[in-house]
Amino acid sequence: MSNVFNAVYAVWNQIIYAISHMRIPFDIIDILVMAFIIYKAIGFLRESRAGQLVKGILLLVVIYLIAGWWDLVTLKLFLSKIVNSAIVAVAVIFQPELRRILEKMGHANFSRGQIAGDDENELAVCIENVSKAISSMQEKRIGALIVFECKTQLGEIADTGTVIDASSSPSLLNNIFFPKSPLHDGALIIRNGRLYAAGCILPLTQREDISLQLGTRHRAAIGMTENSDAVVVVVSEETGTISIAQNGSITRNYSGVSAAAELKRLLLSSQDTQKAGKVKTIISNLKPFKKADGKENVKK
Repeated sequence: MSNVFNAVYAVWNQIIYAISHMRIPFDIIDILVMAFIIYKAIGFLRESRAGQLVKGILLLVVIYLIAGWWDLVTLKLFLSKIVNSAIVAVAVIFQPELRRILEKMGHANFSRGQIAGDDENELAVCIENVSKAISSMQEKRIGALIVFECKTQLGEIADTGTVIDASSSPSLLNNIFFPKSPLHDGALIIRNGRLYAAGCILPLTQREDISLQLGTRHRAAIGMTENSDAVVVVVSEETGTISIAQNGSITRNYSGVSAAAELKRLLLSSQDTQKAGKVKTIISNLKPFKKADGKENVKK
């Protein structure tokens, strides 16, 4: 009992010593930044498959500590070899998650917005044309996969298809995805309100928690939004259901009208916010984003 009391007393003394020698405001800023990083890291792990991997790593650490405590030489030697290569292993295992974090960091407000002026008007017209086209596709059960490029340039994805660089129109969109047409089986990339490239191949998500109701198009849409800030519209060939994917999650059961409203909110509202806060951004350098929620989220 006395050992426990001594341990608590020692910890309390360390806390008092740290508080009494705190450098204001630098140590407070240091603590707040670390708390924010830890909070974001925990939230990220809970939202992705990385959480399960971390549990496995923590279990190995606990076993290693127990092996050292009980002096289990063989087990300790084996686990020490694993621990020595842990940095490389973490980099390999968490490569998709680390890439996603770095890409999100690159989407800070101090970067230049892609759409402005006439381009924004062209995007608004494009959204209306896309909504009319997907309404027709929904009725006829024609599958479609439409990617709205945002800040992350999708040049590598566009290279897998055919560059068309055409003005948007419902008839052209329907022709692209008409069954048995040369470009119907891939994705369409929309850049600055123009139909930039068709027949493109998107990366599939590697998540295992995706509903069985979601097919290859939906997995491709989620995979694309996991690797970029793009917004992807999917029309199911089997059910005619319209879905919208963003930031690794997908919302479903839209109509043409509601899909247009959601796309405007995701693609145009953010641009209005950027314009309104442009002067403040220059002065303060950093402004937080406000994340928009979907109406029927599939668990991320």
